[in-house]
Amino acid sequence: MTAASWTTIDPAATDIQLVVCDMDGTLLTTAGHFPEGFDELRELVRARGVTFVPASGRQLATLEHMFPGLEGGSFVAENGSIVVHNGEVISTTSVDRDTVTRVVATVREAEGFDIGLVYCGVNGAYVERTDDAFLAEASKYYAKLDVVDDLTHVDDPALKLAIFDFTSSQAVADALLGDLAKSLQVVVSSANWVDIMVPGVHKGLGVRALQEALSVTAAQTAVFGDYLNDFDMISTGDWSFAMANAHPDVLAEANYVAPSNDEFGVVRVLTYLLSS
Repeated sequence: MTAASWTTIDPAATDIQLVVCDMDGTLLTTAGHFPEGFDELRELVRARGVTFVPASGRQLATLEHMFPGLEGGSFVAENGSIVVHNGEVISTTSVDRDTVTRVVATVREAEGFDIGLVYCGVNGAYVERTDDAFLAEASKYYAKLDVVDDLTHVDDPALKLAIFDFTSSQAVADALLGDLAKSLQVVVSSANWVDIMVPGVHKGLGVRALQEALSVTAAQTAVFGDYLNDFDMISTGDWSFAMANAHPDVLAEANYVAPSNDEFGVVRVLTYLLSS
């Protein structure tokens, strides 16, 4: 399928009640900033009675910190492993203890890779690696981050396990995680991050849970994404947008193409659709 340009849409033909938006590479610029005009867009969304939901591989606490006006709102965090609606957790899925032990051992024993593991728990995130370079990267996505001596001893259900590689997350997935991928879901979520989750858990499931809670249909849902961890949620909305900078597979799945994140694509498209 070839996605159409966002400019081909007639705003009068839309009835958007729910907007679900990935963060990195989609809403945020490459520099990690909110796009120009986002404050005005949020006011427009509120005025139109539309529910805006961040959907990210980031930690729930991080998303809540980034969106202070959404306290008591809705979030899809940890790539769908935890979903919050109206401030209440409506879904969580955790990785079993044996899997945690396997992944920790894989990272500890890896040779030729500059990688670190983040244990993403319900109550916080945890790491063993302590150098400043790795902690700086992990802290971008995990507002609640603690250093522990042994990740296998963390007493907090693991929503997912995230591996950061300073060079290529795809290389890590290909070289180290093949056996794990036979029984687990291994998702390359960005150029440097790869996530390990329970099979069948993804952002799309989180979006569908919110659609049910809100009594909103796919025809009333707009979805924005750019990378492989967004693939499953793209199909949850008839108004599905891949950013111009998106992975080719996401571009092929979406119905429309939005301007890139650095061209403030989410703001431009939603302002166009909701202003009429």
